[in-house]
Amino acid sequence: MLPVIIIVVVMIPLLVLAVRTATRTKAVGEHPVPEDAREIERTEQEFADADAFQEQWREEEQQHPKNTIL
Repeated sequence: MLPVIIIVVVMIPLLVLAVRTATRTKAVGEHPVPEDAREIERTEQEFADADAFQEQWREEEQQHPKNTIL
């Protein structure tokens, strides 16, 4: 009987805390921080820079043969 009481006293509060934490985390994730025009422009610029770098890297990769150990 004692193990059942211990399980009830310990496990139920832990389950309640886990459920409350999960719902709180889910609620926060569903409402992202709004971005202003400056942040949106900066993000788009970063993507454009990354695309340009990727194209440059591909051109350089085609010019040089792959380095192999053998």
